[in-house]
Amino acid sequence: MNKLLSSTKELSDKYIMNTYKRLPLVIEKGEGVYLFDEDGNKFLDFVAGIAVNCLGYGNKKFIEAVSSQLELFNHCSNIYYNKPQTDVAEILVENSCFDKVFFCNSGAESIEAALKLCRKFGNSKKEGCNEIITMKNSFHGRTLGAITATGQEKYQKGLDPLLPNIFYGEYNNLESIKALINENTCAILMEVIQGEGGVIPADKEFLEQVRTLCDENDILLVFDEVQTGIGRTGKLFAYENYNVEPDIICLAKGLANGIPVGAMMAKEKAAKYFSPGDHASTFGGNPIAMSGAKVVLDEIINQKLLQNVRQVGDYLKAELKVLKIKYPDIIQDVRGLGLMLGVECSISPSEIISECQKNGLLLIGAGHNVIRFVPPLVISKADVDEAVSVFEKVLMKINK
Repeated sequence: MNKLLSSTKELSDKYIMNTYKRLPLVIEKGEGVYLFDEDGNKFLDFVAGIAVNCLGYGNKKFIEAVSSQLELFNHCSNIYYNKPQTDVAEILVENSCFDKVFFCNSGAESIEAALKLCRKFGNSKKEGCNEIITMKNSFHGRTLGAITATGQEKYQKGLDPLLPNIFYGEYNNLESIKALINENTCAILMEVIQGEGGVIPADKEFLEQVRTLCDENDILLVFDEVQTGIGRTGKLFAYENYNVEPDIICLAKGLANGIPVGAMMAKEKAAKYFSPGDHASTFGGNPIAMSGAKVVLDEIINQKLLQNVRQVGDYLKAELKVLKIKYPDIIQDVRGLGLMLGVECSISPSEIISECQKNGLLLIGAGHNVIRFVPPLVISKADVDEAVSVFEKVLMKINK
């Protein structure tokens, strides 16, 4: 490790709170679908900022749009109107089943907004109608409300008291959800694909039945698409793969290709319960983030990027399934949609991820035994071939 790298790491460890288990890698720049460290080492990036950098690095349209907005104005309060925010809101609404959008800065913030809106909806029907059902093994963010909604105790340790009246059902188990519903239930919140929980897709029948359950009991259905939304699964929104529409959706990650942004969208039956003063975000819908988001949405909707996600995603999944056959003692399952894929391993993924990094491929874990493949949406089949080659090289080494 050179002096500069050592200095950056040591200064970071000294001055930044210890909330991340960092890898010994200092990133200097990105080009296309590659990252480079301060030593000039090149890495094929199949992490993409954890499903964030959907256009990769150096997209000229993105850079020009953000730079042009900086020359106009960098921020204005939400007490005024601005065109970049309005343009993105129009695109999102006109290309979804929702009627209104609220902008914030992150996935966790979009979840917080959804939790508040659900309780406003519930309490409008009956005082005390404020119970929300979420799923075990889920992940919804790190703020207090979002971490309460997260159905994993390991993330909640030492944070008591948590938000009251949140209950946890079994994912893909309708009977467990039915058992939790009562007259005080106002919403059901779930991921379409559990991401941090291990890249576990919902069963289509399960989502259909939960939708029916919500309709029968006048309960809001909320989909957390912070990771699955914005083209990641081959559709603009993952719910489109299932033909099941939620009442509320939470978005973030890929929406502005790395500029902090979040969005909570809702159908009018829920959206109407927010009035001025009920919720706000100083930086939500920031014009810089919105200028970036507009480019992302244009690339996804109008430039055939979704077709690339489906084709290359299918190719990657097929190649990983070949490795499952070749290395059955290590790979137990390959699952997911589009370019959100998980490889379940019989061993801890940490050694595989570390060895892949040493060989120029960046990967990330999910759950306790899954390796997540969430590259930029612009990757090619040639990029997949390179990644799979490195991945197999590591598997061969470990399998000896």
